[in-house]
Amino acid sequence: MSYLQRGTKQFKLANLALFAAGFITFANLYITQPLFPQFSEQYNVSPAVASLSLSLSTVALSISLLLFGSLSEAWGRKRLMTFSIFAASILTVALAFSPSFEMLLLLRIAQGFAFAGVPAIAMAYLGEEVEPSSLGVAMGLYISGNSVGGLAGRIIMGTMTDFFDWQVGMITIGLLSLAVSAYFVWALPSSKNFIARQLNFKALTKSLFIHLKDPGLICLFGIAFTLMGGFVTLYNYIGYKLLGSPYNLSPGIVGWIFIVYLVGTFSSTWFGSLSDKFGRQKVLLTGICIMLTGALLTLPVNLLIKIIGIVIFTFGFFGSHSIASGWVSSRAVKDKAQASSLYLFAYYFGSSVGGTTGGFFWSSWGWNGVIAFISAFLITSFTLAVTLIVLNRKTETLENHLQY
Repeated sequence: MSYLQRGTKQFKLANLALFAAGFITFANLYITQPLFPQFSEQYNVSPAVASLSLSLSTVALSISLLLFGSLSEAWGRKRLMTFSIFAASILTVALAFSPSFEMLLLLRIAQGFAFAGVPAIAMAYLGEEVEPSSLGVAMGLYISGNSVGGLAGRIIMGTMTDFFDWQVGMITIGLLSLAVSAYFVWALPSSKNFIARQLNFKALTKSLFIHLKDPGLICLFGIAFTLMGGFVTLYNYIGYKLLGSPYNLSPGIVGWIFIVYLVGTFSSTWFGSLSDKFGRQKVLLTGICIMLTGALLTLPVNLLIKIIGIVIFTFGFFGSHSIASGWVSSRAVKDKAQASSLYLFAYYFGSSVGGTTGGFFWSSWGWNGVIAFISAFLITSFTLAVTLIVLNRKTETLENHLQY
């Protein structure tokens, strides 16, 4: 097999192209997140209902990931990723012309289905095409595209809302995404190690359930659910906290709070390098502990300490996610796209469940309730990670015993 090796032109092009795909996906997926307070005011809905503009998208995304992962095994990786990013970009422009909140939600559901073509397939592409010793760095670069996209989408939306309105922000992000999509098509090398399979949904569904028999993968899916559930909950409701007393910040300033996503660009790549050097186990546990520390630091009233806490929390999340997602690709012996689809199903379903459930904690107990909810998720993540490490050591011991 011919692999993409670090330092080559093709390796750089592939990473830049998938960075662009991650950018588009997350810039468009989270564009409504900084608008929840505006939706609550404009449409007279509660924070939990406003969060449906994100949660319904992630539910649709999580379900359709299972379909797109299977389709890519038969139709190829690049073709479906191309469809996904172009469709998502066009739907973002359409959102600007939505006549009601109900129509906005319907368009967001459609957009959620469109998003699915990139995440699971991108990870499978990297797992197949990149030299194993370079996979940690490549996966980290892809995840960093996610963080930059999430950052850009929120900042553009918050700034446009301040100077114009959120509809102008939608159009701006949609047109930018179309331009980046064209670059993706040009830059991504065609698959060399992909072998197409005849589309057989019965066989593909069976292979999905085979992955569910691996307790190690089950742990990784649970980690995805809890990490993302906690992460989205914090960002869903921090806007309500900062727009209110005693901070009274403007939507534009709150949008710029998301600049802390830049630390995710660094941590996802850096954690990937650390995992190649020190092992995934230690790095993953460290990342979860960093997240919990950051969450607790957002409890004090002081705005500077709160922002530092958000930075630390974000740093730990993107690093942990890059480790866990890369671990799925290496642990799955075959049908890697479907294993990645299951991971991301749990990841985005956790986003939906955590993101909306956190709204009830916010309404009932304020920010302290939100952090208590997030902390419970992170403690669960840590427990699952320890369980995964124990399972991994037992497997290694058994393999060594069989060799002798």
